[in-house]
Amino acid sequence: MIWWQTAALALLIAASGALGAAQNVRDFGAKGDGSTQDTAAIQAAIDAAAKLGGGEVLVPAGRYMCGTLHLRDHITLHLDNGATLAETTDLAAFTPYEKLAYNPHADPETSYFRFALVAGEDVSDVAIVGEGRVDGNRTHRGGPKTIALKNCRNVTIRGITVENSPNYSISFLGCDWVVVDGVTVRHALADGIDPDCSRYVRISNCFVDSADDAICLKTSLALGERRSTEHVSISNCVLASSNNNFKLGTESSGDFKNISLTGCTMLRRTLQPDNAGIAIESVDGANVDGIVVSNVAMQNVYCPIFIRLGNRGRGLNPPVPGSLQNVSISNIVATGPSNASSITGIPGYPVKHVALDDIRVLSNGGWSAVGKLAVPELVNDYPDSDMFGILPASALFCRHVEDLTIRGLRTDVAKPDVRPALIFSDIHSLDLAAFHTASSKGDEPILWLDHVTDATLAACRLAAPAAVFARITASSDSDVRFVDCTVPKGTKLKTRETPARKQRAPGKEGSK
Repeated sequence: MIWWQTAALALLIAASGALGAAQNVRDFGAKGDGSTQDTAAIQAAIDAAAKLGGGEVLVPAGRYMCGTLHLRDHITLHLDNGATLAETTDLAAFTPYEKLAYNPHADPETSYFRFALVAGEDVSDVAIVGEGRVDGNRTHRGGPKTIALKNCRNVTIRGITVENSPNYSISFLGCDWVVVDGVTVRHALADGIDPDCSRYVRISNCFVDSADDAICLKTSLALGERRSTEHVSISNCVLASSNNNFKLGTESSGDFKNISLTGCTMLRRTLQPDNAGIAIESVDGANVDGIVVSNVAMQNVYCPIFIRLGNRGRGLNPPVPGSLQNVSISNIVATGPSNASSITGIPGYPVKHVALDDIRVLSNGGWSAVGKLAVPELVNDYPDSDMFGILPASALFCRHVEDLTIRGLRTDVAKPDVRPALIFSDIHSLDLAAFHTASSKGDEPILWLDHVTDATLAACRLAAPAAVFARITASSDSDVRFVDCTVPKGTKLKTRETPARKQRAPGKEGSK
């Protein structure tokens, strides 16, 4: 090898070594003593790595008080065991809200991404990894986000703990190819993990504890245009929430497609009355299509399943409903809910093609007042699982639905309850099979079918005698078919009434 080839090889090896070497933030003057403002030093380390074409920025053990840190392309921010990036209380250290040339039709938490501790915008191949922590350092909601990424590609967040966030803990807007794995979100004062208008997202093996939604998928107008959230997989997570454990919406301007959640456990963090285990919503014109939820255990959630097609119409003039279809929910066990699950469309816009399989619900029960069948429509209202108040069914209320299949549903109540277990109103094409329930208390039916067409009830069973199994109103004999349904002696299989009788409404939760 001649001399110039040897020199070139040496330079190449040196450059490779520089590219691969981690930039230690201590070498750039970061103190990590819990009081010094380390923003400039850590940003200098990030920028130095970026100038070399990328690489790892190492944050060793210590508590680093910081304002906004801007990620660059090809940067891995490694938080070592014992390292904490903490938000300073000096708001001047944070990048202000970006100026948008359009109306995002949303609150600041959803709309803005530069006012954050760790921010990235229009960057690719970035990662935040390690056994360290990102601390929002707040006790009340309102302040910078902890991790906020906008229009980014190839993002990995792995292993870290994010805590005490006064704003969304981990927030993605318009991001593609995202992995969040083995992350702990603790004491979140706002949402936990929010993919908004984002695609190809995997969230797995996480623990999320949030005073608001734990994992919330959105399609807001924060990008100034309608964009979908699609190809999202969520698996093997523990979700604790005071609002919704898993939510799709409320911001629902773009579409939601091809989304899966499986193998998760859910619990109610505080006794908020609008907590739902699974909330699937389209209220701003979104087309929701292809949602699969399976293998979920819930404890003490207020409402296990809340599916809502409404017409709030944020950003639409005039408001026009979207669509909600092709939803499959299976292998769910819910203990201790205070309100029934619900699947509701609005007049002229039904929820379509929903399948519930192997659902087991032990509700609190205990209601001695019978509810009205005419639950308010609330077409334009904000959607939450308490929007209709206490529902007139103890387990499931369905209205304005087309093609509904329910197999293997088992319901029971901890305390005797006078309400029907299931109510179906304005349903076309209903298949209810292998339904099993405890009897209701009093004269109310187990099932109430009102304005139901093309329904088949097959292989249904009662655990104990009841006054009547099925009340049918505003439906003909040919509309509802019974196949191999067995009821105890003294229980009427069905009664037919026209019109539906008026009844009293139950009180609020706890009025029993």
